[in-house]
Amino acid sequence: MSDDGGLWLLAAGPVGATALYWALYRYYRNTDKSHAFERETTVEAKPVTGSDTKIDTVTGTRETRISGDNVHDYRTRVQRDDG
Repeated sequence: MSDDGGLWLLAAGPVGATALYWALYRYYRNTDKSHAFERETTVEAKPVTGSDTKIDTVTGTRETRISGDNVHDYRTRVQRDDG
């Protein structure tokens, strides 16, 4: 192999790897086709509806445990099919 003929072959490796990486990146990321929600979507604001009815007040901890917890009987909710 001559000196000038083998140089392109050595350069083809990194150039080919870079081209393959860029092609796969563009294929999977679709950066040129992605939808820009902030720029392309119009959101119209509407008045807030509802009420400010006070339902309950929690001031501190009333109970040390949550009713219906399964801390000690954690396997009781597991249903097994013996069929």
